[in-house]
Amino acid sequence: MRTLATLIWRRLDLPGHDACRVRHDGERGRIEGCAVFRDGGGGSARLSYEVVCDARWHTQSARVEGWLSNEDVQLSIYHDARQGWHFNGTPVPSVAHCIDIDLGFTPATNLLPLRRLRLAPGEQAEVPAAWLDPSTLRLQALPQRYCRLDASRYHYWAPTLGFEAELRVGPEGLVHDYPGLWQAEP
Repeated sequence: MRTLATLIWRRLDLPGHDACRVRHDGERGRIEGCAVFRDGGGGSARLSYEVVCDARWHTQSARVEGWLSNEDVQLSIYHDARQGWHFNGTPVPSVAHCIDIDLGFTPATNLLPLRRLRLAPGEQAEVPAAWLDPSTLRLQALPQRYCRLDASRYHYWAPTLGFEAELRVGPEGLVHDYPGLWQAEP
């Protein structure tokens, strides 16, 4: 597998970092990384992740392992067009309409819809994601909209979270500036 990009982010709202690598071999894409951060309750977290995609960046599976405060975390998420989404082996019909996974503790998974959609400047798309809420470790639908402003900027909106921001994206498709949350290290 060929490495397309590596990036380290600094978390802005709490102490933390995330290191990520994106790879592709023509048949599969893979996002791998590890986020370490102070969680909202004052504890520490270390979550390693791996997302496997098909050649066109449709999520096939995700794995998250580590800890969140005093809780060990070992999550397996699987998706295919016929069986839908499964979370630790249990079907999750409420996210059946979602194509992408969004691991809420890392900006890495924003790459999935950006690479898959390849929006031209001025184009926008509604892209609901199967979102792993980092506060509950549950999978739920997250309505999202991306509007490409120019070669490196997108307007992002997640209405159910009350979040809206202008994201700055690098040429590899990773978010470099996620206002108030994450910023790529130089």
